[in-house]
Amino acid sequence: MELLHQVMLLCRAGFESECAAEIMQQVSARGFAAYIKTKTNSGYVLMISADGRDTSGLLAQIDFRSLIFARQWFACTAQVIDLPENRRTIPLVSLAEQISAESNSRFADLELCYADTNEGRTLNGFCKVFRPHLLNALKKQDLLNEQSKLRLHLCFSDSCTAWLGISHSGNHAFEPMGIPRLRMPATAPSRSTLKLEEAINWFFSRTEQQRWFKPGMHAVDLGAAPGGWTWQLVRRGLLVTAVDNGPMDATLMATGMVTHRRTDAFTYVPGQRVDWLVCDMAERPLHVSRLIARWFLRRNTKAAIFNLKLPMKKRYHMVVECKQLIDTTLATAGIEHELRLKHLYHDREEVTACLSADTR
Repeated sequence: MELLHQVMLLCRAGFESECAAEIMQQVSARGFAAYIKTKTNSGYVLMISADGRDTSGLLAQIDFRSLIFARQWFACTAQVIDLPENRRTIPLVSLAEQISAESNSRFADLELCYADTNEGRTLNGFCKVFRPHLLNALKKQDLLNEQSKLRLHLCFSDSCTAWLGISHSGNHAFEPMGIPRLRMPATAPSRSTLKLEEAINWFFSRTEQQRWFKPGMHAVDLGAAPGGWTWQLVRRGLLVTAVDNGPMDATLMATGMVTHRRTDAFTYVPGQRVDWLVCDMAERPLHVSRLIARWFLRRNTKAAIFNLKLPMKKRYHMVVECKQLIDTTLATAGIEHELRLKHLYHDREEVTACLSADTR
C-alpha cells in the first residue's frame, strides 16, 4: 500500500454526501477505484484508494477549482493516532520525511486544519500554538523549501489524532481550510454582501477583477432589497439598477449610483445590454436557472453571478440539473460561455454560480 493512499476533502458540515458524490464522479471518470468513508455533519470526506494506490498523482489530474463542494483537499496517509502529548512533532516529522522521500520533494509551506464543526473549532487554539513548533522541527530536518511545488497539510480530529498529506502548488484553496477571512462592512445593508464579495474573490483574481469590474459599468441586481449585493457593486464604481418591490437602504440610494425599479424580477428587461447581472433570490433553482439563461439568450448581459437555493434532498442532483439546463440552452443557441459553480463559505443551503458569455 502506498503511503498517500487517501484523499481528505473538507466541506461544510451537512454537505458530506454532495462532496463525496462529486469526487467519486471525478475519480471514476479517470478509472481510479476508490470508496468513501465519512459521516453526516462531520465536515469532511475521506476518499480511499480501493487497491492502495497513491492518490497524489490523481489530485494533479483534477482541477480543484472545478469542485463545487470541497473547501480544501490533500492526498494523505492513514490516520496517525495516539500522538504523544509532549512529543507530537517526532512521529509527524518522521512521517513527513517519508512523504518527502516518496515524492522526491520538500514542502513550500505548512497548513494545519480541522473540520469546520463546533467540535472541530475547539482545536483552533491548539493548532495556532502547535504550528510554529512543527515548522521549526521541519526546518531542522531541511524539509522546507519555498520553491517547492508541494504544500504539507496536517488535519487534526483531536490533539492526538491527525492525517498528514500534501497538495500540489496552485491546485488547492489558498486560504487555510478554504475559509476566507472577510469582515462585515459597517455600512453594508445586509450580511448577504459577504456572499457576493467572496464570490468575486473566488471566481476572479485581483488582476481579473480590475478588468471585469470597472467604474462606470452598468449592472442589474434582481431581488436587490435591501441592497447587500448592490452595495458590493457600488463600492467598485458600478452603476446599478436594483429590481425589487421591497425598500432599498436609504444610505445606498443616497450615493446616486442606484436606480430602484419596483417591479417583478422575473419580468424585468433592461433597456439596453448591461455588463453585469446579479441575483440572490429565494426561488426554485430551476426557475432561476431558466431566468438567467433567458438573459443571455436575449443578449441582455455579458456576465452574471447568481445563487441557486438547493432543496433539502438530492442537492447534488439539482446542481447538476441546473448546470445542464444552462449549458444546453446556451450551447443550442450557439452562445460560447463559461459556467462555474462553488459552494462558498458564506453560502448556506445554496451554491453560487458565475456565468460569462460572448453575447455580441
